[in-house]
Amino acid sequence: MAQPRAERLMNLHIMLLGARRFATKDAIRRACYPDHPYTEAGNEAFERAFERDKDSLRALGAYIEVGSSDPLFDDEVGYRIPTEQTSLPELRFEADEAAALGIAAQVWEQATLARATTRALAKLKADGVDIDPSRLDVLAPAIRADEPAFEPLWDAIEKRRLVTFDYQRTTEAAPTRRRLQPWGMVRSSGRWYVVGHDLDRGEERVFRLTRIQGAVRASGRPGAYVVPPGTDVRAVAARLAPASPSLRAELLVRRGTAVELRRRAETVGSHDDEWDRLVVEASEHSLADEVLGHGDNVVVLSPESLRERVLSRLRALLGETA
Repeated sequence: MAQPRAERLMNLHIMLLGARRFATKDAIRRACYPDHPYTEAGNEAFERAFERDKDSLRALGAYIEVGSSDPLFDDEVGYRIPTEQTSLPELRFEADEAAALGIAAQVWEQATLARATTRALAKLKADGVDIDPSRLDVLAPAIRADEPAFEPLWDAIEKRRLVTFDYQRTTEAAPTRRRLQPWGMVRSSGRWYVVGHDLDRGEERVFRLTRIQGAVRASGRPGAYVVPPGTDVRAVAARLAPASPSLRAELLVRRGTAVELRRRAETVGSHDDEWDRLVVEASEHSLADEVLGHGDNVVVLSPESLRERVLSRLRALLGETA
């Protein structure tokens, strides 16, 4: 069975980032590309896959340094990702993004990606790759994408291939077949959406991944279409996705925390020596994400529906990571 590309990219990223010295191409091939045999066809396939994967890592912000793996001989080229080039600058996130990152940070040790990282490290070490775990500290926790449709859609977006899938709308009794030229994916209020051009409707559309039924099938050659210049998939999703009704929530926020919440709050007052009282307006789903992202620094006072949503999410989270 072929290795999933997402797993291969993660293995390559960990190897290049954790390597104490420049990793040779042969070492990279043995550790991360075991499906490519040492034949003429296998060599060509490996070279193409390695170049694509390096481009993907660079597109994600990784700086790949090329140099000699042997201090005495400079004829063998090696690769690595220097940690000083990988540390992120100060970033600003929207409320739902910050909340999702906060939740991911709290469950990092137990989350799916943490287990996958452990497996990747074990495999690389078994293959003789010298990994320094301390160099991996700059890796940020990742937002989970458990939807089965995520990986095939991501692959189709990268390759610019048409996808076909069955989509279940809440207002329809049965799913309908959709043909889409996917432009990109966005995450909003804890959900993933794919944005693109619907060939049957002849216009921009946005689809929630959890409503995709069955397999996502890609067809046609790579590069079959071009995303319109200047397209902002997040803006398209915000314009097309139905707006969630907003509510006013009363929160207790620990002093010195939740800066973004404080900026948006309608009123801020002192509750006691440790807590402030805030009133914030937002959709219930996105506000629940944001409250969860701040851990025990934010407590919901009202409404009861928001409080119960946060508590149910916490119970589900504890059940997942137990």
